[in-house]
Amino acid sequence: MTAPALTFDSLTMEFPGVRALDGVSFGVRGGSVHALMGENGAGKSTLLKILSGAYRPTAGALRLGGESKVFASTAEALAAGVAVIYQELHLVPEMTVAENLLLGRYPRRGLLLNRAALRAEATRLLQLVGEDISPDARLGRLPLAQRQMVEIAKALGRGAKIVAFDEPTSSLSAKETQRLFGIIRDLRDRGHAILYVTHRMDEVYETCDAATVLRDGRHVVTHESLAGVTRDALVKSMVGRELTNIYNYRPRAHAPDGLAVRGLAGPGLKAPVSFAVARGEILGFFGLVGAGRSELMRLLCGAVAPEAGEVRVHGALVAGGSPRAAIRDGLVFCPEDRKKEGIIGIRSVAENINLSARRSQLRAGVFLDHGWEKANAAAQIARLGVRCASADTLIGLLSGGNQQKAILARWLSEQVRVVVLDEPTRGIDIGAKSEIYALIHDLAAAGTSVVIVSSELPEVLGIADRVIVMREGLVAAEFPRATATPEAVLHAALPAAAA
Repeated sequence: MTAPALTFDSLTMEFPGVRALDGVSFGVRGGSVHALMGENGAGKSTLLKILSGAYRPTAGALRLGGESKVFASTAEALAAGVAVIYQELHLVPEMTVAENLLLGRYPRRGLLLNRAALRAEATRLLQLVGEDISPDARLGRLPLAQRQMVEIAKALGRGAKIVAFDEPTSSLSAKETQRLFGIIRDLRDRGHAILYVTHRMDEVYETCDAATVLRDGRHVVTHESLAGVTRDALVKSMVGRELTNIYNYRPRAHAPDGLAVRGLAGPGLKAPVSFAVARGEILGFFGLVGAGRSELMRLLCGAVAPEAGEVRVHGALVAGGSPRAAIRDGLVFCPEDRKKEGIIGIRSVAENINLSARRSQLRAGVFLDHGWEKANAAAQIARLGVRCASADTLIGLLSGGNQQKAILARWLSEQVRVVVLDEPTRGIDIGAKSEIYALIHDLAAAGTSVVIVSSELPEVLGIADRVIVMREGLVAAEFPRATATPEAVLHAALPAAAA
């Protein structure tokens, strides 16, 4: 075997009260795709931030082709040929594609920008990833998949030979995902070393040559070849235990008058939508990217004012068409983008948990009840198993799965009647998924109406009592659990021309 192009050498990273990495060592070879796996909080994100130059390790170093490196900045990492493609793309939406691709190194004619050379170089870089995009297009107007390709082209334009991808398919359609896989294989065949972070087992076996598993900040195992390595073995090494059925579906009694939606209309929907969810029922919504699922949920919860229709919770009309009105009536929403819309990253875990329910706990109607705040945060952290050094830890430092648990803890601090979960396990490891599914079942068993939106078909089929399929802004079909087969649901989700 050839020597690794990238080696993590005894990397240790400590934060106040937390050791995020503890002596992690493994190598990534050129001309290979190497999966990095582990539960949320295992240390994957910290490792990527060290690789990108965003963090300096407490101990240990990187080796590039045998040469020891500790990057002091992201600019140093880029100059050394290392690029990290994050879930949240580091691009400027208001600028053109060309301006983004050459940001910080614009060609000039004297003191003036050489726009002809800028367009020519941008076109060349886009051809590297097979994209036919106008260099003059405003980046913010492009679909997410094309923006991601721009990010990859930008990295290649800076001479990156080591490229790390952080959950790159989390917001892509199946077609876009296959396109990305083609780019990754091409990079591999051209000798690049690819580090691929994902929680999706199918992607690991489809795209990766090797895999490393981290757990609790420590290296567990590296498989230089995935031949003969079973999924169960990978899962067990990630979570330290067997997970035979992560959905653990439990049938339960339903009662009437949970959530009733009648004639709801607004942006993203081609026709008014009506449906109902009984008390104790879990209703799943499935559809391809752009089907209108998230738009419907935002209308339902008042994040976007509906143009028509009504929403009732336990028979009472939710008046006002705003998140405040929905929360007041027991209808709460966990949005798809938890980092932008679900948490306040510069506030503590406790503040994020208490953010909503504290309004009913004010002393003299004005002052925070610090005793209640401390006790409630501690109780919810224990109840949901939120992993953090303390309730005072900034929530932005937590893993995605623990951030999601903290958002759920916020709503469990309320008198909740209906919970709407939009992609609740996106970017979350399999162990945390199992815990969230168990919590969803517990909510339903207590009489809560649960609506779950997911682009992962096995997840919808695994947890829901009933499935509604959306297609191009319309409700396309509805299936009880007994007849919701993968083939039937996917057929209903596909556009008519492709069905």
